[in-house]
Amino acid sequence: MSLEESALLDALRRGDEDAFARLVDQHHASLRRVARLYVPTAAVADEVVQETWLGVVQGIWAFEGRSSLKTWIFRILVNRARTRAVRESRSAQLIGTLSTETDAESESARPSPAPNSSPERSLLTKELRERLETAIDALPSNMRAVLWLRDVEGWSSEEVCNALAMQETNQRVVLHRARSRVRAALQPYLEGARGATRRG
Repeated sequence: MSLEESALLDALRRGDEDAFARLVDQHHASLRRVARLYVPTAAVADEVVQETWLGVVQGIWAFEGRSSLKTWIFRILVNRARTRAVRESRSAQLIGTLSTETDAESESARPSPAPNSSPERSLLTKELRERLETAIDALPSNMRAVLWLRDVEGWSSEEVCNALAMQETNQRVVLHRARSRVRAALQPYLEGARGATRRG
């Protein structure tokens, strides 16, 4: 643990509100993004992050410094997000069952999606971004988390292993598979786009 982190930890244990506010400012956005990899909605992700900060406050005296403070906080988040994801999945299954029964009795129409009004010149970028997001969303949650932390957040392999409680070898395998799946999902689109560019 660095001297700076040790000083921050001491301040947190003294109940220093400014130190806690700095910690929240530093990590809140990333925590929310990682939570969103596990849970179905942004609202649920916000709840998971709030539960995480509460867990940090309640457990700060139990932190032993075996990992960085950041890694410890993200591990709390991941544990809570995984638990919440299971609960949300069960709720969704129940709602789906009830909805199927209700749909048989209802003739209400579903709203149509809004037409795509993006400028033509930005269509390629927009489509690529959407396909990329779809490909990442289709990954299992552990693959999404590893891919996001390594390739988007820029975490080191060690940090990811500590936060997600993974072995180094397993982390490498998961990251390779996640990248391969995303690449394979985008390949047909990218080849089509290159062909269209050459023809143009």
